Amino acid sequence: MPPFAQTWLPFIYLYGVGGAFFLSGMIIIKKSKAVNFEKKRHRYWWNVTIFGFFYFMVMHALLILAALYL
Repeated sequence: MPPFAQTWLPFIYLYGVGGAFFLSGMIIIKKSKAVNFEKKRHRYWWNVTIFGFFYFMVMHALLILAALYL
């Protein structure tokens, strides 16, 4: 089995550091009022963006687990 540094450390870095940039971007979007939550379309795309981040994070983790144990 590959060591932790070759399997999970890149994952943690990708979604930790990348997640920090993602979160800061979402905060900037919200504070600059670039999104209007009264509009259904804005709420939809806000939720799609957040769901997409977590979807890819979960899929990436599942594929790492599959590569390690299958």
